[in-house]
Amino acid sequence: MAGGAGAGGRSVTSRALGVLDAFDAEHPRLTLSQVAERSGTPLTTAHRLLAELAAWGALARRSDGRYEIGRKLWDLGLLAPVQLELRQVASPFLLDVHTATRETVHLAVREGTKALYVERISGRESVPVVSQVGSRLPLHATGVGKVLLASAPDDVVEQALTQPSRETRHTVVDRRLLARELAEVRRRGLARTAEEMSLGAASVAVPVTVDRPSGPVVVAALGVVVPAHRRDVGRLAPVLQVAARGIGRALRGSEQFR
Repeated sequence: MAGGAGAGGRSVTSRALGVLDAFDAEHPRLTLSQVAERSGTPLTTAHRLLAELAAWGALARRSDGRYEIGRKLWDLGLLAPVQLELRQVASPFLLDVHTATRETVHLAVREGTKALYVERISGRESVPVVSQVGSRLPLHATGVGKVLLASAPDDVVEQALTQPSRETRHTVVDRRLLARELAEVRRRGLARTAEEMSLGAASVAVPVTVDRPSGPVVVAALGVVVPAHRRDVGRLAPVLQVAARGIGRALRGSEQFR
């Protein structure tokens, strides 16, 4: 695909990226007209770009005529350092936590004011959760998110605490309460939530830190989601902390996390 600007002033590249950006977690499969509408692209141009993207493998055309993200983008996404290196290092430790708890285990990194979930392990007995690999959920409403927010720069904390979204009736949205929670997370080195992101689910999370010359740096958060009625939630923290320390030690030699 050429990169020159079209009649509307947008380059072919920007139009192609706009087409891809039309897809998200709520819209994983789209028709031609939906892609055109969501990307602000003329129908004929969208049709041409969809055909080119499908031929390259970035998109796949289903038997019902709708389009979805293709295998090529998945393969490329796996090469991203946050996916490839962190997942490879952390996966055995997540499996250990899942084996010990039989619950859903998450690994997340911060992306702006969202927690980006880079790995998840769950089983048949695990409580249902809204997150999946690639999900971006609010920092203030999730266990891993609170851990990441507690170590975030002041401007990120300020942005996250300004009109935080209410995901459920239990989500903490009061600025002062959230600020106190973050201070407690920093003091204790763990975060807990109760039905703030999903009804019926509670979570515990701890930071994954890497030692640097300037001091320890939080590079990710490790958490487990359990049924809200479970009484021994606090006892899960030591299991997570052992795994988080193992991940942190394994990442010390990584150029990306140095």
